[in-house]
Amino acid sequence: MPANNQRLKGLFVPNVVPHDAQGEINEAELRRYVYWLIDKGVHGLYPNGSTGEFTRLTEGERRRVIEIVADQTNGRVPILAGAAEANTRETIRACEYYHELGCRAVAIVSPFYYKLTPAGVYAYFKEIADNSPIDVTLYNIPMFASPIDVPTVQRLAEECPRVVAIKDSSGDLPHMMRMISAVRPLRPDFSFLTGWDVALMPMLLIGCDGGTNACTGIVPEIMRKLYDMTLAGNIDAARDLQYRILPLFDAMLFSAEFPEGFRAALRLRGLNVGVGRQPKSPVQQEQLERLTEQLQCLLAAEGFVNEPLCGCPVDDIGDSQDITRIVRGVIQELKKHGLAT
Repeated sequence: MPANNQRLKGLFVPNVVPHDAQGEINEAELRRYVYWLIDKGVHGLYPNGSTGEFTRLTEGERRRVIEIVADQTNGRVPILAGAAEANTRETIRACEYYHELGCRAVAIVSPFYYKLTPAGVYAYFKEIADNSPIDVTLYNIPMFASPIDVPTVQRLAEECPRVVAIKDSSGDLPHMMRMISAVRPLRPDFSFLTGWDVALMPMLLIGCDGGTNACTGIVPEIMRKLYDMTLAGNIDAARDLQYRILPLFDAMLFSAEFPEGFRAALRLRGLNVGVGRQPKSPVQQEQLERLTEQLQCLLAAEGFVNEPLCGCPVDDIGDSQDITRIVRGVIQELKKHGLAT
């Protein structure tokens, strides 16, 4: 049976792991970051996710990250702990340890490197779910790992009470709708979380329960307001916030090696996160410096930092009438399918 009846919902932060000058985990700064995020109103934390570069940490470091986050959180918000290891045996051991630390659930990415068939993906998660003492969230990120298709999600939801949610980072709105349609009638307690920041509002409108969004770790104030306004039905204000997130997300994601853009933005917000472990060429370092100026302008426009000394360009973010037309069209389609009122 599930370990906790509390439904997974809200915004869980896939946090960056701060490093010190030697490239080791900066525990003091990680604790300060956790305190800052909770103070800004996030609903939960998601350490050892993609933004936390879990594949670049040792097994011991991954465990240490969860230890620090759990201790600093002290039960104030739930923790969705990334528990993916190289095989089911090690993953189950991680599940056991994170259960002992008091985490609400674990998130486990679909098998990566070796691309598996749907039957292989099912068998992988089934073995983990049958042996885990803690609730399991499936993690679908098809650009990096074996995709989790709708029939597999439905089968796991039906057969495995421990599987309580899916985090989907495909950004595919119809795919999410198909999962919700297939699973929710069978498991009303099952949660659907989106990992695609620029689709948070439409994903919430079609029935998602929340998100695991990297932007929440950078601008938690905006993301929390976006979440609250969407659920309150304040569509015009929520739409404005979603479009304000778009240029920031695109800059952080596409202008540098992931997740260096998010690390650069956090430095601008006053967190001493250090540098990532992936080496950078001189060209990449120059690109990151240019990106930092761009991010400073985007954050300055939101009032979080000062503009750079050289100033910021004035950008045209698009015709608001076009934006309104697109959003209204999406809502009309949702109404046709009975997914909006």
